[in-house]
Amino acid sequence: MAGPLRAALALGLLAAARPAPAAGQRRQAELFLEKYGYFSGPGAGTHSQAEFTEALRDFQRVTHLPLSGVLDAPTLHQMALPRCGTDDGDSRAAGTRRGSSGGRWPKRHLTYRVVNWPPYLPQHEVRLAVRAAFELWSNVSSLLFWEAREGPADIRLTFFHGDHNDGLNNAFDGPGGALAHAFFPRRGEAHFDSAERWSLHSGKGRNLFIVVAHEVGHTLGLQHSPVKSALMSPYYKKLSKDFVLSWDDVLAVQNLYGKPSKGSAIQLPGKVFTHFQDWNTDLYGRDRQQRSLSTYYCHSFFDAITADGDHNLYIFKGSHYWVVTASGNASDPRPLQPRWPGLPPGIDACAWSQLTGKFYFFKGGRCWRYAGSELEAGFPRKCSALGFPRHPDTALYFQQLRRLVLFKGPKYFVVGEEPLGVEPYYPRSLRDWAGLPPGTAGALTHRDASVYFFRDHQYWKFDQAKLRVVATGKWATQLAWMGCWDANSEQVLS
Repeated sequence: MAGPLRAALALGLLAAARPAPAAGQRRQAELFLEKYGYFSGPGAGTHSQAEFTEALRDFQRVTHLPLSGVLDAPTLHQMALPRCGTDDGDSRAAGTRRGSSGGRWPKRHLTYRVVNWPPYLPQHEVRLAVRAAFELWSNVSSLLFWEAREGPADIRLTFFHGDHNDGLNNAFDGPGGALAHAFFPRRGEAHFDSAERWSLHSGKGRNLFIVVAHEVGHTLGLQHSPVKSALMSPYYKKLSKDFVLSWDDVLAVQNLYGKPSKGSAIQLPGKVFTHFQDWNTDLYGRDRQQRSLSTYYCHSFFDAITADGDHNLYIFKGSHYWVVTASGNASDPRPLQPRWPGLPPGIDACAWSQLTGKFYFFKGGRCWRYAGSELEAGFPRKCSALGFPRHPDTALYFQQLRRLVLFKGPKYFVVGEEPLGVEPYYPRSLRDWAGLPPGTAGALTHRDASVYFFRDHQYWKFDQAKLRVVATGKWATQLAWMGCWDANSEQVLS
């Protein structure tokens, strides 16, 4: 083991992970299964072991896990993943469904309305994504949809926080958990958690387009599908190059409403729907919120952040980036391509190395390395083949180790640069970074020698001597060096 790693070990950064407590797991699992319709009898805590085992088997069948009937680690992990809040209904039955439904509309021409808007996303882009979500279904059926800008509509999409008066089981729980739920015809409502970190591209955040398209399926009468690749699976599918709708989705909606009245069904691949958040300045000026482009990142979350040797910050979002000088002055948004040719939009993580002076970018399973603006030979590389995590949350050059550190969920990886690769004995538990939550979006070492981590509107200040988080707060309003002067004067964030 190299000297810097031994030093970190002596400081306790790499202390052994402690086992997670198991208390209450049975009760939490029972409450989960009750919420999503896996019991037909009374409430949690009153079911026999046989009933609990059978409900677990049903859940494992729907989620394509081994049918053990045991509350094992994979089952607990699956229960903790973000999902649709509508119960699983007939999808619990074995086999595939052919159009099982919660009823249907008596007409083929339907109106929809977005009642309010998710925070920090331009309205015109949300409107495009919602329209595309409805068109997915009209492309393969006899249905037609029109948007109603005001007044009544057949289907209404609304963003809520917490309990919103449609039952305690439907109360939203903040980021993660149930992201949305919908009601079958003819109530025609879909509700979305406004506290979620919604996004309109295929990178970080919850993909609003996919979630809207799924919930629209419910408003048309479709229940959850047991087919893993289906849009109507209880756990939202990822946006990939494949078709968004599976054969099961198409058959289900056609069973209710028939095939398109003219021509054949039109299926579109997921890659068509990755552009909603690639905003441009002309369209953005029409947004009623009229927020300044120079501080757009201050009113939103960003994809990644890093700092160079001159303490300039680089903040990345979509296909643009900002430079914030050490004095706290932010540039206008700049396109990625002229500065880093070949770099795709919506990166997962970025780090500037104090050891080599090079920029590292990560997206999916690939990584890019630039010396200045020149992409080095051999890059981009398939770094997942080197043991790197796919879609890392955060990248950081950590001076104590003289290594890069990649964070992914509850784990972190220490990475050497020459040769590029994960150090032995990694990944390790995030518990080594005392007080740091999982899922941060970026990190940097500040000139005050502290490491700052960011997620959504929050920051966490990590003391390198004490090896723990010592402060937290809202970065746009409390860290002047983030360049959010305009944001603070407009009092958009609190």
